[in-house]
Amino acid sequence: MPRPTITYMETRAAPHIRDGFNLDRALGLMLIAALPCLLWAVFNTGLQANLQLEITGLGKAPGWRGWFLAALGVNPDPASLTADLLHGMLYVTPLLAVLLAVGWAWQWLFARLRNRDMDPGLVLMALLFTLALPPGIALWQAALGFSFAIVIGREIFGGLGRNFLNPVLVGLAFLYVTYPGDLVGGIEWLQVDSISGATYYQETAGDAAKGISWGTSWLQTFFGLTPSSVGANSAFASLVAAAVLLYARLASARIMAGMLLGMIAAAALFNIFSSEDNIYSVVSWHWHFVIGSFAFGMVFLATDPVSAATTNQGRWIYGLLIGGLVVLIRVGNSAHPDGVIFAILIGNMFAPLIDYVVTSLHIRRRVRRYG
Repeated sequence: MPRPTITYMETRAAPHIRDGFNLDRALGLMLIAALPCLLWAVFNTGLQANLQLEITGLGKAPGWRGWFLAALGVNPDPASLTADLLHGMLYVTPLLAVLLAVGWAWQWLFARLRNRDMDPGLVLMALLFTLALPPGIALWQAALGFSFAIVIGREIFGGLGRNFLNPVLVGLAFLYVTYPGDLVGGIEWLQVDSISGATYYQETAGDAAKGISWGTSWLQTFFGLTPSSVGANSAFASLVAAAVLLYARLASARIMAGMLLGMIAAAALFNIFSSEDNIYSVVSWHWHFVIGSFAFGMVFLATDPVSAATTNQGRWIYGLLIGGLVVLIRVGNSAHPDGVIFAILIGNMFAPLIDYVVTSLHIRRRVRRYG
């Protein structure tokens, strides 16, 4: 029997690139998507700081920030956009710079030990970590948490793409467990000594249950005009980022929709069986969406392609699980009034199992159909 003739096709003309989309471009687009949250973070952080200074009558920011603003001739007036942006930059910029320096040092060390190039994505990871922190956190605490995120959350598993948990969430969870008072409610907002009391989460939950707001309407809370985290509290900025990520196909719409539907279903269920002793059980779903970092987590953290579910049906289940857990944690444990970080981490842990079950069911269905 004659051997078949094999014909080879040779491409001579350049270029030979089929698709120019790569990891660096994907990370760049994700950074662009996060820019609205960063810009809002700078503005709102400065605005809230200036508002607290006006309320307390201090007239000058404490510490080196007050000296710096005075040297520039800037009066910390909350009605001044320039004063708000400059004051906000004095909180966000040092925090981001410290995280970038710490992250670069750890990545350089692991790259040197493994004799390979440094993993990309450090800037995006540091930015997301910064946005989720409270503005008044000590820089050494932020550096410690980010070190935990880099080393334990990613590098110990082999680097980018090999971790099964979102490293940003790992670092934030470490800080929440290690320094719960500083991350949840014990720290005075922006280190203004005369401001104390319950956190904005706790106050907003109680007011939402009564149908009123804690000095802000639902629309103001939706835009993020609240004393909360650096930049994870604006649902509006997060939705703008979601539009960019979905257009670029860098995030799963199924995960976002599933998380939203899971939250709505859980909130409605708790509203039906609400208790007067638990103010979180009567909070409606539209308030759950805007308080805390729900929208931010839904857009940037739950959709992480490395730690999230990968099958289409699994993404729905994964999102529904996280959305329901957020409400469950908020209602069941007042020590974690946000609930988003731990809900997504639990979702990360169940993501491989969800994909396995979905894939197994598909295989069994095909075996029954085709033999």
